[in-house]
Amino acid sequence: MRKSVVLAMLALVLVTMAGCHGNKTGDGAQLADSTEATVQPDTTVYGVCGTGTSMHTLELITDEGDTLTYLVDVDSEDEVVKGGMLAGDRMAVVGAKDGNGELVATQVVNLTTLLGRWTSIDKNFEIQEGGVVESSVKAETHPWTSWKIYNGNLLLNRDTFNVVQLGADSLYLENGEGIYVFKRQQATPEQ
Repeated sequence: MRKSVVLAMLALVLVTMAGCHGNKTGDGAQLADSTEATVQPDTTVYGVCGTGTSMHTLELITDEGDTLTYLVDVDSEDEVVKGGMLAGDRMAVVGAKDGNGELVATQVVNLTTLLGRWTSIDKNFEIQEGGVVESSVKAETHPWTSWKIYNGNLLLNRDTFNVVQLGADSLYLENGEGIYVFKRQQATPEQ
């Protein structure tokens, strides 16, 4: 008898939880479905651009000390390399093996080029080493304070951006809300 009461209560709890799936709780928070929130692992490989780099190949000396050679399709419709490939620069690379077993870069972000002070109409921030972002606008409601590259995308706090273009003086980021254009703010000489 006692076992059947416990089973009945457990069944009632499960039915209640299933009925609430997708509904809001009293405090306005959405109930989470544990099976739908699967996180993709970061496939980005980090390292330094090697001296064996050329127009169509990237030699990457990884943080683990391995030397990898990626093929780079410079004729691709989408620009694969963001920020250039200069020997000694820190790089973030996403790639895959092709049918011949060779590594092909699908997204390359030059982290050395990404570092620095960027500005737009409403943003003024500095991307620093170690994943830190410093904002110069004190009145900003949600300033970016951290950054990282995740699967080839730039994460600024919890905002995810595709790096559309990265040059010596310009940065174009895109997400579902639009394209954001930033220019590099040059350091002013101290007087």
